[in-house]
Amino acid sequence: MSDSSRTAAGSLLRRCWPIVAAVPLGAVCGGAYALVAPVQYQANAYVMVVPEAGADSATAVNFAQAYGRVIAQPEILLNAAAGTGVPIARLTPLVQAVTSPDAPMIQITGTAGTAATAAQEANAVARSLVSFGDAGSAQTRVKLMTFASAAQPDAPSSPSRSLDLAVGAAAGLLVGGLGVMASQARAGGGAPAAVPPPRSDDRGSEGGIGEDVQVEPVPAAEAAVTAEETAGTARRARHGAAQGRR
Repeated sequence: MSDSSRTAAGSLLRRCWPIVAAVPLGAVCGGAYALVAPVQYQANAYVMVVPEAGADSATAVNFAQAYGRVIAQPEILLNAAAGTGVPIARLTPLVQAVTSPDAPMIQITGTAGTAATAAQEANAVARSLVSFGDAGSAQTRVKLMTFASAAQPDAPSSPSRSLDLAVGAAAGLLVGGLGVMASQARAGGGAPAAVPPPRSDDRGSEGGIGEDVQVEPVPAAEAAVTAEETAGTARRARHGAAQGRR
């Protein structure tokens, strides 16, 4: 490597050292979080809304979305909490429902620290939702049925080591970039250069402002002659005016 290349590389390293240091540090922090974060498993159960006589598929889709929104109500989770042994207050944030705008299907997701518990929670909530919906089928004219039971997941859903590493490296890149910008701002943020005062011998534009005018002194003899001529002219003017009055 030539001397100029080494000089350029050293200058670049001095300017970008916050990024060089922050990106690996962020990746290490992300990996450390992936190692210490609690493992979470997710299992999915599916409930279908079926229209009865006098109802159509659009009605079933609408009720599927409605049941998905009220999945965390105590009336639905009461039987699920009794079946799993998990209190309702603890079970509520562990269960989620997702619906489709085109199909009368409800996806129920259970989250837990073990695969078996996650599947048990999802299936218990699905059974409770079916019982809750069938209790009012005479008014809604739709029935609910378990379409697919939740199975135990093979791998945890979180944490994801690759994702946590990428997020940590991205955060380090952001922080390092901000550090580079701050250092450049400090380096170029000195006081502005003082404007020198105008010189007394500066010349303006052609015949314009700023041009010094030098006045030459008048000799004393010439000044005396000029004064005498002026006085004589004044006397002759007075004499002519007096004759004109006569």
